[in-house]
Amino acid sequence: MTGIISPAQLRAAAKSRVNEANMTSLLVALDKYGAKVGLDRPHRLAQFLAQVMHESGDFRYDREIWGPTKAQARYDTRTDIGNTPAKDGDGKKFLGRTAMQITGRGNYVAFRDWCRSIGLDPPDFEKQPELINTDPWEGLGPLWYWDKGNPTGKSLNVLADRGDVETITKRINGGKTNFADRVERLTRVSLVLLGYHASEVRTFQKAAGIEVDGDVGPETRAALQKALLALTPGEAARPEVSASPVVEEKPVLPPKVEREVKTKADRTSWLVALGGSIGTTMTGLLGAQWQTVLAIGGVSLVALALIILLRGQIMAAVREIRAGVEG
Repeated sequence: MTGIISPAQLRAAAKSRVNEANMTSLLVALDKYGAKVGLDRPHRLAQFLAQVMHESGDFRYDREIWGPTKAQARYDTRTDIGNTPAKDGDGKKFLGRTAMQITGRGNYVAFRDWCRSIGLDPPDFEKQPELINTDPWEGLGPLWYWDKGNPTGKSLNVLADRGDVETITKRINGGKTNFADRVERLTRVSLVLLGYHASEVRTFQKAAGIEVDGDVGPETRAALQKALLALTPGEAARPEVSASPVVEEKPVLPPKVEREVKTKADRTSWLVALGGSIGTTMTGLLGAQWQTVLAIGGVSLVALALIILLRGQIMAAVREIRAGVEG
């Protein structure tokens, strides 16, 4: 197996019980071909494994669960992933397979050609797509995706060298779906590679001389990256390599705060209006002079106008604050 991480370490880093066969396929591929795609360095391997283990649920899933869902039904005519524009069954035929869910006729062909480019003799996955889930191709699929098969067509090692788990997630996912789980997995793999238990965040923070709070924010991720880089002699000195960027994590003002302020302001306006109407009516019924009734009504109208004005100013201030904290 690969000299960087062992099966026992990978089991320890997992959040649940692994599928042993699928895990072994990946480890064999890493052992034989990992160096060809630059995954022979711990800081890159940690980023890679975090994404693979998230996408596959600790290697339990190596093919897409087919419904079909509405999204899957659209696969059949998606020419952007190499399927034909005709409804001819391409969607299900070329559903997501391997731990990184290679999907679409075009990607099956690209993976086949990549295997040939590194000196292998793969089956024609365009004709027999199910063979992509046999060894050694199942283990090689995620390596291809990391190296060339992701939407950028470029190796994600450049981002791993910067410790940029956010952008790696976007390149793989198209957004930041389940980002917290990906960061947690990155942390667990990193700690195991560094000789810690997968949950020993506080122990690592104490050893690294940073705040011991158990939170894996930018500072802790930077310290993990620095420690992983140190495992490869001379790696940290390369100009393109850096620790995870320590950025200010701005709090987000939830939209429901704005809705709550608006609701309470509206409620206050209605109460003042109702109270003014009742007060004016009762004053009139009690026989007060018309000047008194008119004065009370006028005061109520002024109060209502002031509340409406203040409501607008408060809402504008809330929106400004929200825009500021969300950047």
